Amino acid sequence: MRVTARLSKGFVGRSLDEFKRHALFALTGEGIKTTTKPFLLHDFHTPESIEACKVMGDRDIGGFSTSNLDYIPASSPTSPHSRKHNPNAHARFHGNISIELPKDRPQVQRTGYAAWRTKDRPPTIFGKSLWNLDTYAFLALRVKSDGRKYFINIQTESIVPTDIHQHRLYARRPGEWETVLIKWNEFVRTNHGIVVEPQREMLKQQIRTVGIGLIDRVPGKFDLCIERIWATNRASEDVWYQEGMKEEEREEGGLKSKHGKKIKWGMEEEGKR
Repeated sequence: MRVTARLSKGFVGRSLDEFKRHALFALTGEGIKTTTKPFLLHDFHTPESIEACKVMGDRDIGGFSTSNLDYIPASSPTSPHSRKHNPNAHARFHGNISIELPKDRPQVQRTGYAAWRTKDRPPTIFGKSLWNLDTYAFLALRVKSDGRKYFINIQTESIVPTDIHQHRLYARRPGEWETVLIKWNEFVRTNHGIVVEPQREMLKQQIRTVGIGLIDRVPGKFDLCIERIWATNRASEDVWYQEGMKEEEREEGGLKSKHGKKIKWGMEEEGKR
C-alpha cells in the first residue's frame, strides 16, 4: 500500500525531531547535570493548539455538565499588560458543573466533573512519543483562575493505564494571571479519583499527557484560562510553589484514600516515607 506524501513527511519529520532531541541531550550532557533551559509541554499560542487537546466531562456517561476549551487570540500590542490582562494568545476552559443524574442510566451514580488533556502525540520511528522530564524539578503553568478547585492531571506510560498523577492547582490571585510552580515529587498517584496505595514515584521519563480537571462537584459556572505549561528548574520571584505555603492554606483537595480519608496537600509526602 502506498503511503501518501503528507503522512510520510509527517512521520519522517517527527522522527527527525526526536532524533535531534536525543542527540542534543547526549551532546550537552543534560542527563548528568542540571538542565537550565525550560522544556515546553504545551502552549495555546495558535488555534491548532486546541485541536491537540481532548475535552472530557460527565456528558460522556449521560451527565449534564458542560465543558469547552476555546482559543483566545492575542490582543493588540498596544493593550495594557497587567495581572488581569494577558496580550498573549491562550485557551479558556469554561462551562457549567451539574450534579444531576441521568434518569435513563441508573448505573450512573456520580456526575459533576469536567476536564481536558493533551492528546497522545503521534509515534515516530523510535516508537511512542513520550516526554522525558527526569532532569526537571518543577511543573510550571501560566494561568488565570476563578478560584475553584482544579486538579493538574499527568498520565504516564504506566502498567495500569487508568492511573493518573494529580495535584491541586492552587491559585493565590483568582482573576489575575500568575505562574504556578509545583514539584514533580508532590504529585499523588490516583485511580478513578482514589489515592493508590502504596504510592510510587512518577515515571518522569515516560510522560504521555498533561491536563487539568475540575472535580469539586460544586454546581455552577467555571472559568480557567491557560497560556502554557512547561517543565523547569528555575524558581523566580513571579512564581510560587507549595513549600512556601502557610499551614492554614493547605486545604483538603478532594482526593480520598481507599479508606475514605481526605488527602490534605503538603501531608501526603509524610505518608510516602
